[in-house]
Amino acid sequence: MGEIEFRTIAVLAALLYGQEDLRLETVPDPTPAAGEVVIEVGAATTCGTDLKVWRRGGHAKMLKPPTLFGHEAAGQIVALGEGVTGWRIGDRVVANNSAPCTTCFFCQRQEFSLCTNLTFNNGTFAKYLRVPAPIVQQNLLSIPEDVTDAMAAMTEPLACVLHGVARSQVKPGDRVVLLGDGAIGLMFVAALAKSAEVFLFGGSESRLEIAKKFGAVKTFNYRQVADLPDLVRDLTDGWGADVVIEATGVPAAWEMAIACARPGATVNLFGGCPRDTTITVNTEQLHYNELTLKGVFHNTPEFVRAALALISSHTIPFKLLISDHQPLRNLEQVFQDMKQRKVVKVAIVP
Repeated sequence: MGEIEFRTIAVLAALLYGQEDLRLETVPDPTPAAGEVVIEVGAATTCGTDLKVWRRGGHAKMLKPPTLFGHEAAGQIVALGEGVTGWRIGDRVVANNSAPCTTCFFCQRQEFSLCTNLTFNNGTFAKYLRVPAPIVQQNLLSIPEDVTDAMAAMTEPLACVLHGVARSQVKPGDRVVLLGDGAIGLMFVAALAKSAEVFLFGGSESRLEIAKKFGAVKTFNYRQVADLPDLVRDLTDGWGADVVIEATGVPAAWEMAIACARPGATVNLFGGCPRDTTITVNTEQLHYNELTLKGVFHNTPEFVRAALALISSHTIPFKLLISDHQPLRNLEQVFQDMKQRKVVKVAIVP
């Protein structure tokens, strides 16, 4: 692959056409335009967002079918577009799936996750990934030698979690209730456990065991809990949690999160719900209990860097989140396994 070489070799890639309609097809081998790079994917990790998008057939922000699919990957640079500096062919890198424009109303206020011109990039479930110029400029990072591609690929979801932690106003010693034991919920446990008492509610015994290894004080299978808000109050001297983080993307769980909060609490409604869904909030509780309800979305360049640094520190065993490694040809089965909650994350190796 040369610097601006044009190639016409067909390669295999996953495309999403609609609800649970994922197809492996041959696509043209990508050639980088000016400012872009092409990465040979070493590992692409599956994500709960991918699962939701696959099941729902789209995403309000990230993609519209038919489209290349997947958004977490790491590998090595195999082609450089015209004008790219600071990178060489052979460099091991991880690319975030987005970059802000830096110039819009929100970017000027450092609210990068709200950027009206976010450049999104999909297509990690493939042999090659073309990285748009804005991402090359802002969110393409070098991978340390002792970090595997599969580990580095988890930078993007961890960056979202660290952004969520920063928005949650957690104070040292706070009692935090987490709803959801997917990869995101488990990452929240790992990110918070050193400074807060974390109680995780989920539905998988194996995932609850991972949460304990990540530092959760107590874990609960919600199927075995008769009244979840009552149990939370029992755990917190009758008040409710200081911070509640919802990480499932189910409207009923959003309402449950609010019910678990003490007066003065912050409730982070982190899990993205289906489009056009609504929740009901008791106005008396919201007003007189001075609750803070926050929707938190995506990540920013600051947290992309912080996430890779945390992974590279090897202080948290994030490898526990990777249930399996599978070739690209097994991707459909992997999503069926994710749907049945048999796996947490799977590293897809093209």
